Amino acid sequence: MLVDRRKWLAGSAAIVASPALLRAQAPRPVKLGIGFGVGFLPAFIADELKLVEKYSAEAGAPVSASFVRFSGSAAMQDAVLSGSIDCGAYGIAAMMLAWDKARGTPVQVFGVSGVTTLPLVLLTKHERIKSLADFTPSDKIAMPALVSPQMYALQMASEKLWGPGQQDRLKTNVVGLPHPEALNALLDERSEISAYFSSAPFTQIALRKPGIRKLLTNVDVYGGKSTFLAFAATKKTLEEQPKLADIVIKAMTEAAELIRKDPKQAAAIYTKVEPSKTMTAADIEALLGELANDFGPDVHGVKKTADFMQRIGQLKNAPANWSDVFVPAMSKSSSD
Repeated sequence: MLVDRRKWLAGSAAIVASPALLRAQAPRPVKLGIGFGVGFLPAFIADELKLVEKYSAEAGAPVSASFVRFSGSAAMQDAVLSGSIDCGAYGIAAMMLAWDKARGTPVQVFGVSGVTTLPLVLLTKHERIKSLADFTPSDKIAMPALVSPQMYALQMASEKLWGPGQQDRLKTNVVGLPHPEALNALLDERSEISAYFSSAPFTQIALRKPGIRKLLTNVDVYGGKSTFLAFAATKKTLEEQPKLADIVIKAMTEAAELIRKDPKQAAAIYTKVEPSKTMTAADIEALLGELANDFGPDVHGVKKTADFMQRIGQLKNAPANWSDVFVPAMSKSSSD
């Protein structure tokens, strides 16, 4: 039986041009939330080198990734919960609050991948302030948000100094400011900001100025590394995009490898995303040499943070293990 060639061609063209087929082949738009500073460098690299697109294509679930800037954990978590972004990189404590509060619901939040364990440093500009005990009610402490890794480090340090139940001793001193604004406020002698809980490269920029000193770090408080940032997403998003977690983990792994193996390229990407008048690409490259092992998907100090949060009444249910609050794909990591 002969087939009419014109009908066959018309039918083939219809299949090729089928809107449903074209939609199926089109990359899915995915939004990832990020913030400011070197801590987000793996995400900057993933954006610049299209690593999310690379690994999503390899997984057979192509996406088109866009990275959205936020000033702190609270705003980013709101965006994750509302679904306005698919995945956000923010503090472990904020993530665990949503994991606990929304337990068993579609908006329960789970960690997807670690990003960095960069040290957080409490800086002051006043010679009279030697420790937390020297802060007066008028001495304001700047940090990115009231719910942030910096806030929990301050609370844990306060409890350590003044005893159980005293974790909020300096809470009224805290002012939420994005890193760039917090740095400027610390350096302004007329500002009420007496201290700033910083992260790289803002720490290094501040310490170049006369009179700026370190008071303590989160490493002092935790007795070792603790995760500063982790990507997180809701249960609903992870169920709708079952390959998203593995894609993000692979992207963060490759970005961290680039930082270790080629800090010059990593520094160039950072200065492109966050131009600085005070730190050159060479300065950032040197900094990355110091912090080379502080990037990647592994997470640390999660259980210690959770236990503290439960002790002060912020978590009803503390996880038995760090893996309870992270996706199964993270089980292959060397986290603790």
